[in-house]
Amino acid sequence: MAHGSALEQVEVTANKYIQNVYEAVVKRNPYEIEFHQAVKEILESLVPVIAKHPKYMQHGILDRIVEPERLITFRVPWVNDQGAVQVNRGFRVQFNSVLGPYKGGLRFHPSVNASIIKFLGFEQIFKNALTGQPIGGGKGGSDFDPKGKSEGEIMRFTQSFMTELYKYIGPDTDVPAGDIGVGAREIGYMFGQYKRIRGGNEAGVLTGKGIGYGGSLGRTEATGYGTVYFVNEMLQSKGLHFEGSTVVISGSGNVAIYAIQKATQLGAKVLACSDSNGYVYDVDGIKFDTVKRLKEVERKRISEYVKEHPDAVYVEGCENIWSIPCDIALPCATQNEIDEQAAITLVAGGVKAIGEGANMPSTLEAIDVFHKANVLFGPAKAANAGGVAVSALEMAQNSMRYSWTFEEVDAKLHDIMKNIYTSSVNAAAEYGHPGNLVVGANIAGFTKVADAMIAQGVI
Repeated sequence: MAHGSALEQVEVTANKYIQNVYEAVVKRNPYEIEFHQAVKEILESLVPVIAKHPKYMQHGILDRIVEPERLITFRVPWVNDQGAVQVNRGFRVQFNSVLGPYKGGLRFHPSVNASIIKFLGFEQIFKNALTGQPIGGGKGGSDFDPKGKSEGEIMRFTQSFMTELYKYIGPDTDVPAGDIGVGAREIGYMFGQYKRIRGGNEAGVLTGKGIGYGGSLGRTEATGYGTVYFVNEMLQSKGLHFEGSTVVISGSGNVAIYAIQKATQLGAKVLACSDSNGYVYDVDGIKFDTVKRLKEVERKRISEYVKEHPDAVYVEGCENIWSIPCDIALPCATQNEIDEQAAITLVAGGVKAIGEGANMPSTLEAIDVFHKANVLFGPAKAANAGGVAVSALEMAQNSMRYSWTFEEVDAKLHDIMKNIYTSSVNAAAEYGHPGNLVVGANIAGFTKVADAMIAQGVI
């Protein structure tokens, strides 16, 4: 009985410590709702770890890990095609470098603010740790909106952005990549400006570059492919498969496009995809080649899909995409796109598995709905880690002045996603939450970072 009481007391102490850390985060970062959500989701899953290993509490690991090492905010002035001066705000959060150089994408979207950049950077710490690559956590971006801008405007903005950002990045310091609104075009302009300012040719300073100047084969496909590889591991653990399954994928950007391709290759039928205006539903299966051309080459809205495939249906507004019954749902658009009601609708439609291709696309209430309904759930920091994993492989190739084949990169990606799944499953089981991959991924990533922080002292 005394033994049970001692264990309960340890858990109470761990809970209190975590609650105090969370309350301090909210107080220190008022109104940063997305950041609060990300911190809460991770901290709540760490109670059994803190209870079992009080050294993390004694070393103040949580107190330190929730505070960025550096948050850089800067002005980005540029001139539009009409000759008018425009001003945007730029960000870079260098959150944790204990495992290696800061690594994380740049997001160009009107919604970007300090809260979103910090939530993304915080998640990136643990996602990067899960990949097994020597990379720390960072993130950045701007409230600039690339939509509707000319090539010249995008070039002038990205050059101005890099004119400030270059001071804080480098191949061994901080290596940005792309995210929403930042693709190969934007990376190319930023890389050119970096070289122009710095002189020389530090190829490893950015990832997601074009193949002709230091990019990695397979990087474009990596996040979408990786999400499908991770979900495939979840399905196979329960005797399920992509083959013969129906899939709904939100988004039609980089992640969604290649999730469509890989799910289709594995024998699934992708019924729908979306953009910020609405979604298309194709009962015969979404055609990968059409979506790829419309979005990557022609840069058109997804509504154009039905002009080429008249049997498909376009629906204005993207939120109702989750009303389409499916076996597998892959949210690949943006944060908090699946709320509690959408989760209830998906469960009612017979969904068996969720794989988060976007960053934090499900609210905490939605995740609770999925868990209670015994739906297989692959959290973003595990399921969408393929992109940053191949970014790290791009860094390695740049360092070696060497390029692997697409098949070699894809095989390495597949192995990384399998390892992430296995480490998440094992951590969940070890700490009393078998099958809960949210808890498992959080713990597996956290312990790796926390142990390194202890080894390197209070820095």
